[in-house]
Amino acid sequence: QVQLVESGGGLVQPGGSLRLSCTASGTIFGWNMNWYRQAPGKQRDLVASINRRGTMYYTDSVKGRFTISRDNAKGEVYLQMNSLNPDDTAVYYCNAVYMSESWWGQGTQVTVSS
Repeated sequence: QVQLVESGGGLVQPGGSLRLSCTASGTIFGWNMNWYRQAPGKQRDLVASINRRGTMYYTDSVKGRFTISRDNAKGEVYLQMNSLNPDDTAVYYCNAVYMSESWWGQGTQVTVSS
């Protein structure tokens, strides 16, 4: 059973930065890794992804502000978030996909408020 643990969330002022980390229970080599977020009353949406080849995807609203990266040997994926605004407030979830399997972390809260 794969376990994913997110960390790095918190309260930040508008314009600030946070770096989220997702640590897997083993190597993530060959996996596609994703960050989703879910705001209160809204559906869970894909924010950024990085596939096993290192190709990255970002949803339009975070392009130029967020950066996804991975360290296969450490079993970690990161989301650097800059220029945060209140619309970024949500619970952020790490997701790992390998073949037909998908695993989720428990989520980490990000709140952007003055």
